[in-house]
Amino acid sequence: MRNVLPDLAARVDPKHTALVVIDMQNDFCAPEGYIDKLGLDVSRCQQVAAPLTDLVETARRADVPVIWVQAIYDEVYLAAPMLAKRQEMGARFGCCETGSWGAEFFGVKPLPGEFVVQKHRYSAFSGTELDSLLRDHGIKTIVVTGVQTNVCVESTLRDGFFHGYYIAVPRDCVASHSPELHDATLKNVDLCFGNVTSGAELRRLWSGAS
Repeated sequence: MRNVLPDLAARVDPKHTALVVIDMQNDFCAPEGYIDKLGLDVSRCQQVAAPLTDLVETARRADVPVIWVQAIYDEVYLAAPMLAKRQEMGARFGCCETGSWGAEFFGVKPLPGEFVVQKHRYSAFSGTELDSLLRDHGIKTIVVTGVQTNVCVESTLRDGFFHGYYIAVPRDCVASHSPELHDATLKNVDLCFGNVTSGAELRRLWSGAS
């Protein structure tokens, strides 16, 4: 019978867990960034930086690998359906283009030597080295954080689940411009894909291992 990890504490053991930080970038979080220019509320995405910083610092002390996911959305990299949706949203400006201010990290950022995975799709598993990186380090569980909850966070955690990883999402370390869609994703995670927890609970569990 397959060995199943029975609860959150076992699943987020630092020995086999990675913290994945998704798209904490100016274009998604900062005033005058892409999301703000679309007329959407970025305040919740800004607010997630503080609890996420605390969680990242605890992860580092507990030797939990921190993997940073950075969207790079130059048009040359994007599939036609993604470009079509961008046009439907009325965007007439770039998002997270190579070397731009919008692509830079917001509020929290990697240390030298930490892994940075660049992606050109919503899911951090699509066309990237993320899965190989996780497997090379013996990872069984990914703690998925960042923005936007209902788009890139959800796309990544679903793909992670389908790749065979346990999923944990700290509700205070993910954010969206839409509270309704944010809540819907968390309900889906709790129902089907993993554990919805809090940054404080993860810090408690990891602090004992530091």
